[in-house]
Amino acid sequence: MANLQTEYPRPQFQRDKWLNLNGEWNFSFDDEQAGLKEKWYQSFPKAKTINVPFAYQASNSGIGDPSFHDVVWYHRTFSIPEEWKGQQIILHFGAVDYQAWVYVNGEQAAFHQGGNVPFSMNITHLLSEGDNQLTVRVVDPSEDVTIPRGKQYWHEQSASIFYTRTTGIWQTVWLEPVAATSIDRLRWTPDIDQGNIKLEAEFTGELINTELLVNVFFQGRKIISEQIGLYQYYLKRSFDIRGRFTDRSNIHGPGWYWTPEHPNLFDVELQLVSDGEVVDKVSSYFGMRKVSVEDGKFMLNNKPYFQKLVLDQGYFPGGLLTAESDDSLKQDIVLAKEMGFNGARKHQKVEDPRYLYWADRLGFLVWGEMANCSEYSEDAVERISAEWAQAVKRDYSHPSLVVWVPLNESWGISRVAREKQQQNHSLAMYYLTKSLDTTRPVLSNEGWEHTISDICGIHNYRSAEEMAEAYQTVESAVSTTPANRPIYASGFNHQGEPILITEYGGIAYDVKESDQPNGWGYSAVNSGEDLIDGYSRMTKALFDSPAVQGFCYTQLTDVEQEINGLLTYHRKPKCDLKAIKQINDSK
Repeated sequence: MANLQTEYPRPQFQRDKWLNLNGEWNFSFDDEQAGLKEKWYQSFPKAKTINVPFAYQASNSGIGDPSFHDVVWYHRTFSIPEEWKGQQIILHFGAVDYQAWVYVNGEQAAFHQGGNVPFSMNITHLLSEGDNQLTVRVVDPSEDVTIPRGKQYWHEQSASIFYTRTTGIWQTVWLEPVAATSIDRLRWTPDIDQGNIKLEAEFTGELINTELLVNVFFQGRKIISEQIGLYQYYLKRSFDIRGRFTDRSNIHGPGWYWTPEHPNLFDVELQLVSDGEVVDKVSSYFGMRKVSVEDGKFMLNNKPYFQKLVLDQGYFPGGLLTAESDDSLKQDIVLAKEMGFNGARKHQKVEDPRYLYWADRLGFLVWGEMANCSEYSEDAVERISAEWAQAVKRDYSHPSLVVWVPLNESWGISRVAREKQQQNHSLAMYYLTKSLDTTRPVLSNEGWEHTISDICGIHNYRSAEEMAEAYQTVESAVSTTPANRPIYASGFNHQGEPILITEYGGIAYDVKESDQPNGWGYSAVNSGEDLIDGYSRMTKALFDSPAVQGFCYTQLTDVEQEINGLLTYHRKPKCDLKAIKQINDSK
């Protein structure tokens, strides 16, 4: 049985007491949709078992069935620890794809739609002494191309650039106790120009005679300790960071800024005190860094920074979208850094927060990307907009996350090049993101057919020679038509934003690790040496370009039939990783 992801699943808002509900659950397909009529939420039928949080399609679930089952049910029992009595009990789901109805002891506790983001509910009023029954009904329309599905294919067998689907629970399920008066949300915004960190916090419950104690630590040393009286449910407070350091001569290096080379983090302890009693304690952290766009360059902490990214699909051979363990998430970052990459574009996946935790800790840039719909409709617009807003809200405080990508390659907006309605959707997603986060660049439509965008991301799988010719100047770069698509949609043009080649390469080298027939890539080689040579020539063409400010190579690992990874699906190197690092380090 695979590792059940035992680490606390919300690392920037962590409490000491919690109960992990991963593990063996009862499980049933409901192809005849009999569950509601027969009230399975009150009496669950004899069923299979499943290993949560792995989807039934994944082998680690214990089922491993890729066929269509659009309605599934889960059930397990749980009991509340004795020491939690008198507390509010919150039930959390990291992610459930796509629609979820949650029942506790036969009563509906919540409904949630959206397969990529978390949701929670207070279940205190539904609990009984001793064993409690938890039932989840999931509906995931396998062939509906107007839901945000990313790389999940709408056919039973994966093919081309699309992979096996994920239905149901695919991230950690857990319980935690909180007091009636508690901290509900945190948001950290660094301002290195002013040298301060802004804390925004929200609270629930009665705030009479209530204070928030904030302690900030850097490398084990307490640098801030403040006691703040609370008079409303929203708090905004800035704390001076720069003034806590007497030696500021090297703040851009190993001082106190966050960079991939020096991922400095500040640890935070927050205590909510009501009438002299500590009623809630939360641990958090933040990083002091700034990302911006100036004069056609991407800037990190007010200095130009060349991004050397790798495309990462976030798929795992036994778990699909779900990593086998926390170490699996960490390992992908470690391996990428060993090859000299300073970041990843998480492709068509809102990644598990534990991945972002390790990116924060290890020093690794992340482009946060939404799983897109495949076709356009009014329902698609409503679904992706709502879920994307939740994703931005969830991940706002991670210093590693530096760019937002709501749309990719005109997926779900196939007529955006000329159709005003779809152009307006691209603009709406851009401005929606900017309305939620003013601190990060946003791409309107990654790859081509941009509308308004802070970065011009271009996808180009042509040869090294063709790319060298295409990217001699900014003008030649934005006039190219890779994949026969214009870089800008009709009525829009380049406004001086940085140009990055955000997909290229895709060199297939089949090391016969899997039994997938008809493996493919955008080009092919027959040895690790040829893979290194192809990577070198393509990447040198981008390094030599005066117009290109960064790149994202396709891709980190093989995924099912797509065998164009630098690593196999099981994370085994296909070539000498030190050679890849030497190439990346040449600029």
